[in-house]
Amino acid sequence: MARRRGDNEGVEFSEADVTLERPKNREHGDWATNVALRLAKPLATNPRELATEIAEAAATLPGVSSAEVAGPGFINLRLDAAAAGQLAKTIVDAGDAWGRNTTQAGRAINLEFVSANPTGPLHIGHTRWAALGDSIARVLKASGAEVASEYYINDAGAQMDKFGASVLAAAKGEPTPEGGYPGQYIADLAAHVLEQVPNLLELPADEALAAAREVAYAQQLSEIKQSLANFNVTFDVYFSERTLHAVNPETGTSAIDDAVAELRKLGHVFDADDAVWVRTTDFGDDKDRVIRRSNEIYTYFAADAAYYLSKSERGFEHKIYLLGADHHGYVHRLKALAGAAGDDPEKDIEVLIGQLVSVNGARLSKRAGNIIEMDDLIEWLGTDALRYSLGRYPADSPLALDPNQLRSRTNDNPVFYVQYAHARICSVTRNAQAAGVDTSVFEPGLLVHETESALLGALQEFPRVVAHAAELREPHRVARYLEEVAGLYHRWYDNCRVIPQGEEPVEDVHRTRLTLNLAVGQTIRNGLDLLGVSAPEKM
Repeated sequence: MARRRGDNEGVEFSEADVTLERPKNREHGDWATNVALRLAKPLATNPRELATEIAEAAATLPGVSSAEVAGPGFINLRLDAAAAGQLAKTIVDAGDAWGRNTTQAGRAINLEFVSANPTGPLHIGHTRWAALGDSIARVLKASGAEVASEYYINDAGAQMDKFGASVLAAAKGEPTPEGGYPGQYIADLAAHVLEQVPNLLELPADEALAAAREVAYAQQLSEIKQSLANFNVTFDVYFSERTLHAVNPETGTSAIDDAVAELRKLGHVFDADDAVWVRTTDFGDDKDRVIRRSNEIYTYFAADAAYYLSKSERGFEHKIYLLGADHHGYVHRLKALAGAAGDDPEKDIEVLIGQLVSVNGARLSKRAGNIIEMDDLIEWLGTDALRYSLGRYPADSPLALDPNQLRSRTNDNPVFYVQYAHARICSVTRNAQAAGVDTSVFEPGLLVHETESALLGALQEFPRVVAHAAELREPHRVARYLEEVAGLYHRWYDNCRVIPQGEEPVEDVHRTRLTLNLAVGQTIRNGLDLLGVSAPEKM
């Protein structure tokens, strides 16, 4: 703790009262703080006078070249080159840990996304949710949170029987049944089922349907997982809806039964019209929800309730759902469910709605016929281009991608621009080593060029950008930041040589710049990893 002298001896403040930010205009210095504005009132003094006093003291600190008062009491600080340049070695020493922070430490978060029905291939909408969800998980983990990325498998209910019937019909050479699933992929699944169950068509009707459904389901889910792996997306948990319906032999009840009993115990379940209801209107829902119909069959809401409660039982106090644009109606429902479960709907649950995405010129799947498949997009445009482009925009913004731009090797293609910067960094490193430049000497005071000051200023921001992206669930901030760093690097490359020219000797400035070169590479590499994008060493 620190105290200001004089008449304010009893007023205390700590480091938490001091906030430092990078000025948007670099001409205003390296750092800015409003500490004088925050402390003037408790200290009963004029903020500008307090700012002047603080600035005078700050100007005497090692590494501070100047401290100036601006406006009503802001303080702009400038670091000398040696202090500013020390960051380069800090980054290199930190390696893969650079950018990681603790702003989300202590939080146990369940993040659910994609969760497509296992009755068909993943499509273009799932591609966007996969890119966003995985990147959100990465920035949250990088900020210290304990995160479980989860895929909810809707493998119970009527759609699974329709799926099985469609596969069985294809195996028999019959038309798709009414309300069933068409497409070549169904025929492919039928061929797979016949390979696994050669006597399929000889089985009784109910056994044949069950076999077709289960074998095709396992194969389709395997293909979904492979598509996600090809997209550099992995899930910590694949949660089967069937487990919610399964009866525990010891208790004679299912997880859904237990969930209804728990909600009733909490006072939010009531009986009316021979049905069982949850009073979700108490928590902002537009109407109360039926959880069990008069025929004693549970509704989808019952499974939603059991699933939500299972997340709490598994130790996740915070739940994030990333849903598609057609799920707006779920927002109030899920938040009301959180309230009925005893949680804070404004604190313990987030429902993020992603908007639609389109790719100009994309063709419908030859296998599915009525969708644009994730696998086709990956083959056409590449994982890196897709992941970066889909992660470059907020989830709530409709998005149309230009395939010509994504496939181009020009600076107009943002992912190429950033990846090329990394490849150039690696080339500079290789050439420097061949020319005898190493990192045996690091003199940060030699990094005096204006492009070096600008580059170091941007590198300093990386942990804050990651923390902000995690806090707001907006990984696109990392992408935009990387583009800024890439631009500053290219300008530095044009002005400051790491490798001596001609017969010039290797000097300490070259060795020091090599460390800065490596620091930029580490930052770009770490940032691309948060987006699930590779950092090529050659292009």
